[in-house]
Amino acid sequence: MSDDRRSAARGRTRLAAVTTISTTHTRIEPNILYFGTPVVLLSTENEDGTPNLAPMSSVFWLGWRAVLGLSARAQTSRNLLRTRECVLNLPSDALASHVDRLALTTGAHPVPQRKADRGYRYVPDKFGRAGLTPVASETVAPPRVAECPVAMEAVLEAVHPIGEDDERQRGSIVAFEVRVQRVYVHDDIRMPGTDDHIDPDAWRPLVMSFQKLYGLGPQVHGSTLADIPERWYRSPDVDRAQDVPAR
Repeated sequence: MSDDRRSAARGRTRLAAVTTISTTHTRIEPNILYFGTPVVLLSTENEDGTPNLAPMSSVFWLGWRAVLGLSARAQTSRNLLRTRECVLNLPSDALASHVDRLALTTGAHPVPQRKADRGYRYVPDKFGRAGLTPVASETVAPPRVAECPVAMEAVLEAVHPIGEDDERQRGSIVAFEVRVQRVYVHDDIRMPGTDDHIDPDAWRPLVMSFQKLYGLGPQVHGSTLADIPERWYRSPDVDRAQDVPAR
């Protein structure tokens, strides 16, 4: 078979694969909409100076800022509002079992009734429970997690209540806007030959989808967006972070 015929055959195969994709929607009412986001181990400082470590996955990044969705009654939320500091530790998929040890635990004592009804229990030493190692941060009080390939020290800049239009939700959900001051990574996920790039083929984040933990699969397609140099997205917060002194 000629090269042209082989190419045409591959094209027909791809087209056939595309045409098998379902195009029919069915209306449903899922109780949650966690279609898949990265897991973050959020470290904050408790009232007594001890560290709290909480898994969460309602997060997204814009430049060097992150938006964190949390229960307003969570110990992490109380700590953030009081100290205005945190560390966003990103576990790899290899740390799934450590993250799962923190499930149904809380740093709040007594345990809020809503959480108690779901089976939560008070655990004062979250790092010990997870089998993870605290490392002193440079610009904030809460520690970083040594085993996490990515750790970002951040400060609270704004609080955005969610669901204020509904009296049943009012005061229960909060979106915290935090500004990153330092980014630390393990060397094995850095792009070789660079000091400011993450290698996406080496970084395997832990992802939560509908209450279950998953790893990130290999790249499935090239991206035209990747032709734009990352430096074109550089945020003014990066330069601002250079002026933040160590504690």
